[in-house]
Amino acid sequence: MKVAVIGGTGLIGSRVVNVLNASGHEAVPHSPSTGLALLSGKGLSEALPGADVVANLTDSPTSDEAALAFFRTTTKSLLRAAESADVGHAVVLSIVGVDLVPGLVYDRAKVVQEDIVKTGSVPYSIVSATQFFELMDTVMSWTSDGRTVRLPATRLQPIAAASFRP
Repeated sequence: MKVAVIGGTGLIGSRVVNVLNASGHEAVPHSPSTGLALLSGKGLSEALPGADVVANLTDSPTSDEAALAFFRTTTKSLLRAAESADVGHAVVLSIVGVDLVPGLVYDRAKVVQEDIVKTGSVPYSIVSATQFFELMDTVMSWTSDGRTVRLPATRLQPIAAASFRP
């Protein structure tokens, strides 16, 4: 099976590419370093033809209000391109319990991404993972005030990225 891995050179994407290729699939990484500009759509028409699956493992460059626009724009663009390229399935990486923390803009943005995928015309899977230990500094900075960090108890169950299961 050929899988176009969008965000395939990042922390999780590179691991997913390696696991898929080791399992006998053809996983092709796509990211800005390979010529894909997901916000503008540049490179999408070259990335998706022939793919059976597109895996969206991208992350917003920010966790503020701009994350909403990022996930809205990139998800719609990717789904349109997947439909045009006749890709049979879309996979999106999300977060366990993302809908339980509406006070965090980033989580609301991930819910928007999930909703767009759910209402799209491409069959989909949403993979909800716990936060990755390597991202703890970033996650904690979202709700930090000086030396105090406030997070909901149900929010964090970090795992190491290397523990990510296919």
